[in-house]
Amino acid sequence: MTALSDRAVPDDATLREVALTRDEYHLAFDLLDRAPNAVELGIIGGMWSEHCGYKHSRPLLRRFPGTGPHVLIGPGQENAGAVDIGDGLAIVMKVESHNHPSAVEPFQGAATGVGGILRDIFTMGARPIAILDSLRFGSLDDARSRFLANGVVGGIAWYGNCVGVPTVGGEIQVAPCYAGNPLVNAMCAGLIRHEDLTSAAASGAGNPLILVGTDTGRDGIHGATFASVEDPEASHRGVVQVGNPFMEKLLLEACLEALRTGGVAGLQDLGATGLTSATIEAAERGGCGVTIDVARVSRRADRMTPYEVMLSESQERMLVVAHAGREDEVRAVFTKWGLHSDVIGHVADGHDVRVTEGSVEVAQLPVSMLADAPTYEFPVERPAYLDEVQELNVDEIPEPEDLSETLLTMVASPNIASRRGVYRQYDHMVGTHTIGPPGGDAAVMRIKGTDRAVALCTDGNARHCYLDPFHGGAMAVAEAARNVSCTGATPLAITNCLNFGSPEDPAVYYQLARVIDGMTAACETLGTPVISGNVSLYNESGDQAVWPTPVVGMLGLLEQADATLGIGFGAEGHVVGLLGDATPALDGSEYLAVIHGQVAGAPTIDLDAELAVQSVLRDLIQAGLLVSAHDCSDGGLAVAVAESAFAGGIGVDLDPESIHEREDVALFGEAPSRIVISATAAAWPEVKRHAEAAGVAARRLGRVGGDRLRIGPIDIALDEAYRAWDQGLDAALAGRQPNG
Repeated sequence: MTALSDRAVPDDATLREVALTRDEYHLAFDLLDRAPNAVELGIIGGMWSEHCGYKHSRPLLRRFPGTGPHVLIGPGQENAGAVDIGDGLAIVMKVESHNHPSAVEPFQGAATGVGGILRDIFTMGARPIAILDSLRFGSLDDARSRFLANGVVGGIAWYGNCVGVPTVGGEIQVAPCYAGNPLVNAMCAGLIRHEDLTSAAASGAGNPLILVGTDTGRDGIHGATFASVEDPEASHRGVVQVGNPFMEKLLLEACLEALRTGGVAGLQDLGATGLTSATIEAAERGGCGVTIDVARVSRRADRMTPYEVMLSESQERMLVVAHAGREDEVRAVFTKWGLHSDVIGHVADGHDVRVTEGSVEVAQLPVSMLADAPTYEFPVERPAYLDEVQELNVDEIPEPEDLSETLLTMVASPNIASRRGVYRQYDHMVGTHTIGPPGGDAAVMRIKGTDRAVALCTDGNARHCYLDPFHGGAMAVAEAARNVSCTGATPLAITNCLNFGSPEDPAVYYQLARVIDGMTAACETLGTPVISGNVSLYNESGDQAVWPTPVVGMLGLLEQADATLGIGFGAEGHVVGLLGDATPALDGSEYLAVIHGQVAGAPTIDLDAELAVQSVLRDLIQAGLLVSAHDCSDGGLAVAVAESAFAGGIGVDLDPESIHEREDVALFGEAPSRIVISATAAAWPEVKRHAEAAGVAARRLGRVGGDRLRIGPIDIALDEAYRAWDQGLDAALAGRQPNG
């Protein structure tokens, strides 16, 4: 073995470009027993990057439960997970991040994030039926944050609308910590029959590898390594990919048709590190080797080097593994759809990836070495900042004199105000699976040809995770499940995206480990295994990391699509009630942040109580006893009631005696495991009896009716409150005051 002193180590700039440390370079040298050449160094750096190799998170991710009675394909097995929904059908789903590219070029960064998650779904043979997003930006008082937010929303709308897949739900949150590093997470769900599920494995020595789609260019080179270092704004625009949704639509339809020929042995999309990860991951899954000739790759840029071809992240490309002798048949399908295809190599005996340029070998590396990035584990030590931020003395928080004005301020704040200005840019009905418009707790998608529907949502409260990572992680899963349950659906499984700062910071590593522990506890209690996901680390700008932001994509199943419930109050005289008796508190609340400018406290959750409340809710919906159900979360009881009134277009009058404790805490304090419900006056006694028989509190709050919001001391005209809520986010994104 060559001594360290005898090794010519690349300079710091070269190592940083490929996101390798000096120790990792020495490890690669030892595994090869030689120095990697430039192409090999780029390949190793890409595959060992945090984005592809999960080197700081892989040991922690093993804690997640990944199996269950409905799970067909679990985490890490393929490009996405798959869940049985009955009748021989499955939902394939995954969520991924495109944070760093979106910080540099928000429109294309977000657009190509949508393109990438779509390919993860149809590479498994599933037809995408729904896109959701989860977005985080800095304060919208800042012009740069508004630019990023508007660009990201525009990119998502453009790509999804053009490719013809509905964007049906999502969430947007703002906080100062995201100013330099926005978070752009995209989720996709697809529908498929069990027998049509396709693997991304390359197997069968001699089977040809076919590269299909757009020609390869220089866009996106070092995209994966760029996403594995700090401060994305310090990088260059060249790492941001450029999307073409019309090409993606052709690619989608052509791939699904090619699969139906039976001539395809495997299918893999080209995402981070392009050909590098596509070929290596396919080879690793198939337990074989691959040979690629980069001279056969069609290009749209002159004089591209093998290094550039292997690491290009040009979009709208797929790697097809065809059965030997059927490549012409498969390629004919792509030609029919106007797509170019190149046979660029073949599956090989052995376990190496071999790259040539014509007859010249430019790289040869073991697949196992590349697919097994070095991992790192650190001590999980509670950071000192928690002692400071968890201190909260409610007696020192002044109570507002006018709680009506407080409600107006709350419903107009960007984290609560209507998202209509965003989702009206999205085509949410294309494909005609969608039941109802966006704006509810979860999107509901009809499964055509059956009586069933699925409910989908994305959720996550980073403020809770910052204040208490364990409970915050658990609450993210619980809220996502609660939102799905409010439609009447039974939660089945989750996909997640874990967005954190640098894992080399002990505080961030603690956050990551404890959030995962909390999510694990919630998944186990609620019966929602993790079937897929993504980890995005090094989300920071300057010396500020983002709050720990786990995003949960939840899938629920409705046996009867026409039994789904919305959040809107129904009619005059209906009873408004509250399921669950968790005590509201100001800890980590939106009210404390918006009205008092504080982020403090220690939010907690009782997972057994959460399970009981959700189970009773679904039973009540199935029995036809409820008119509406709405998760009581951000903004507390007053905001949840107001949102149900807005959705129903009718006022409400809550009995003053039902509001107790300190009024602002009761109205705007938050607690998990609470759901605002409504029922007819005739049904209410049975609602209360059924809930209490199951050990769940059901408290009558008042009645639906009139044209005012009367919630204890709050008394506002419904249309005045609606205007504040309806205009709040639009005004913030435009840089003006509501009504301005």
